[in-house]
This record gives sequence, structure tokens and C-alpha cells, in this order.
Amino acid sequence: MPPEPTRYLEPPDNAFKPYKPRSPEIRAAADALRGMRQDLFHDAFAYRPLPRMSGDAPFVRRFSGRWREYATWTPHALITAAGLFTMFIASHSDYRGAGVNLFLSLLALGPVLLTMVRPIGAFWLSMAATPVAAVVGSDWGDEWPWLPGSFVCHLAVLTIVAIRTRPRTAAWMWVLTGVYGAGAELFPRSYNPFGSNSMQMLFFSAMFLLAVCLRHIRREARQEVTAQLTVTAHERSRRTLLEERTTIARELHDVVAHHMSVVAIQAEAAPYRVENPPPELEKAFVTIRENAVAALTELRRVLGVVRAEDYEAPDAPQPTLADLDALLTNVRETGLSVDKTLTGAVRELPQGVELSAYRIVQEALSNTLRHAPGARAKVEVSYVLGGLGLRIVNGPPPEPSLVKPSPGAGHGITGMRERVTMLNGEMTAVATDEGGYEVTVFLPVAHAGEGDA
Repeated sequence: MPPEPTRYLEPPDNAFKPYKPRSPEIRAAADALRGMRQDLFHDAFAYRPLPRMSGDAPFVRRFSGRWREYATWTPHALITAAGLFTMFIASHSDYRGAGVNLFLSLLALGPVLLTMVRPIGAFWLSMAATPVAAVVGSDWGDEWPWLPGSFVCHLAVLTIVAIRTRPRTAAWMWVLTGVYGAGAELFPRSYNPFGSNSMQMLFFSAMFLLAVCLRHIRREARQEVTAQLTVTAHERSRRTLLEERTTIARELHDVVAHHMSVVAIQAEAAPYRVENPPPELEKAFVTIRENAVAALTELRRVLGVVRAEDYEAPDAPQPTLADLDALLTNVRETGLSVDKTLTGAVRELPQGVELSAYRIVQEALSNTLRHAPGARAKVEVSYVLGGLGLRIVNGPPPEPSLVKPSPGAGHGITGMRERVTMLNGEMTAVATDEGGYEVTVFLPVAHAGEGDA
């Protein structure tokens, strides 16, 4: 029996019509309505209590003791005062009865006080209370559609809510206020000689909201600048630290590469210095040379990544403690008075220790030139058992001084600590009681016997 032919369902006529995206105007309107719904309708009556002022605020710091605690409630006191003022304006009428005046004053007071706990709800309550007050308390000569109490109340609510929210919310509140004013124009009162006060409401509210929005923008800009400065300072410190580590790595590369090259050359030349050397000795020297060359190659491959493309290795040898006198002479020519004290038996130290000690003294004296120009400095170098001690101390700058101190970010201290940490040493950098600064460093050096062991 032959199989039945496959049947395909035909798609509807409009299934493959090209997709037509919405126009930019429609998308903008949809986004705007979505923003209004999020700002004014979503959790409109959510509980958002007004926080107290911080104890570090400039206004609060002017007080002490219990008065400082009272000062933290200043925003709440100001809002309460604004509510009492609107209450006075709403009840200040001679031709209305006491009951009507009391009712209007409560309608004006409620929305203002509500801004302290439910700001968006306070706006809607003010909008709802405005027509109620207009119907209950309106009389000949009253402005329309905002009575005096309602006018002041709504201005206060708009301003407070704008301070507590964001500029977009303030814009939506102003638009809805204008919509209400335009709608009230459809019901004019023939016996009102003053006409509508909607334009006055829109003008004054726009001025208040604009001032609040500018305050928001300025505060956000200040916060962004502060955050950017913090990030910049952190990045600068991090970059300086990386540059110092890079410099140390370069110097280590030069020092270790030099010694490994010497080992390789000596291992290659050693068999020719002995007449008829044993095969085992020749083989040992060959092995030493091969290992030295391999280590040198690996060292250059690993540490070579820290060299910049335009970096050139210095032709002159790296400085050591033997060059310290030349450094001090150069510093004295800049006007800094430096004394040098040498204690202990001078001996040759590993090149890495010599180089780091020289750089530490150089950086400490540079800090003295920057932060205490004209002060006296003293450099103490102590060759002690088990290592090398350094002490660089300077006094306070003279008063008066023609040269002003140059502010720094402390990167020199960071670089010195990096060098000391690299050599498993110890370092302290503290201010002295006389107003100067003292840097103390100990760099451990293994005894020759320990190295042989």
C-alpha cells in the first residue's frame, strides 16, 4: 500500500509580513510613560522615612553635646515649620466659619507632613486636596483653582518631594500640575474677579523645581568628581608601584644576568687553565656552563617582559654604596646640608643589596628636598653582623623658608618598602618629635659560611 503524501499546513497570509519597527517618536513617548509610571505610580505610597542629618554635616558640627543630637532633626523641623505656615495661610479668612477654616488648614498641613514618610503619596494627596479645598472653601474673590492655602501647600510639597527624589520625578510632578491647571480652566467661575492662578503656580513651581534640580546636578557632579579623583589617585599609586617594581625587575635582571654571564664564561675557560684536566672535570665544567646559559636564557625570557620597547640597558654599571659620596655631593649642591656617618667594617655586599641601599638613600634624600627644603639631613650606614643598616633622618624646615614644601602622594615611601620587602628586610618611616622625618632600614645579608653550607 503506497504511503500517504505529506501534508503541510499553509501559514496565514500575514505570517511573513516584514516587521515594522516603531518610530522614534512612539518609542520616546512609550519610554516617557514608562518613566512616569515608575516614578509616580509604582509604590506611590511606599514608606520612605526622611533620615536624620549626619553627625559629620557642617551644620551639625557647630553644636556640641545634646544640642548636636537635636541638630540632626533639622530637616524634620523645617518641614514641620513649613506645614504650620501653610496651615496658617489656609485658615486665615474672616468670612469663612471656624469649622471650614479648620478643615482647610488640615488639608494644607497633611500633605506637607506626609512628605517626611511617603513623599510620592504626599504629592498625590496634595493634588487630591486641591479641588476639595476649592469646592469647600471657595468664595467670591478667591483665586481659582488654587486657594491660598492650597497654593502654598502644593509649592511646599513639590519642593520637598523634588529634594527627596530625582529631577525626572520633579519634571513629571510639574507636568501633572500643569495638566490639572489646564483642566481647571475648563470650569471658569464668572464671579471670580482675579481669574485663574494656574500660570502663577506653574511659574513659581518651575523656579523652585529648577533650583532643586540644579542642586541635584551639582551634588551628583561633585560626587562624580570625588569618585574620579579617588580612582585617579588609586590608579596613580598603583601605576607608581608597578613602575617601581618594573625598575627593580630591570635592575635585578641586569645584576643576575651579569653574574650568570660571568659564571658561563668562567666555566668555559676553566678547563683551559688546567694542564691535562680529567674528563670528569671537563664534563662538570660543561654542565655548569650549559646550566648557566639555560638559566640566563630563561631569566631573559621571563624578566624581559618588563622592559619597555624603547628601554635600553644602561652602559654604565649600576650604582653601589661606593658611589654614595658622589650622591651626597650632588645633593649638597642643591642646597641640602647632609652629614654622613659610617660605622662597622666596610665589606663588599651582594650587588642587589648595594643597589637597593643606594636607591633607598637617594629616595629618602629626594623626599627631604621636596618636603623639608632647607632642613639638615643625616645619613648613617652601618655594616653590622648579618646585614646592613641604614638611617636617614632630617630635621624640620627652617622658619621662615623661601622655598615652599612640595606636596607628594607618598609613592617614594612605597618604592622603598618594595625594595626592602624584596630583600626580606625591615623598614620604618616615622615623623620625629622635632618635626622632621626618619627612615630606618635593615637589609639582611647571609654570612659567607651560610652560603657555603
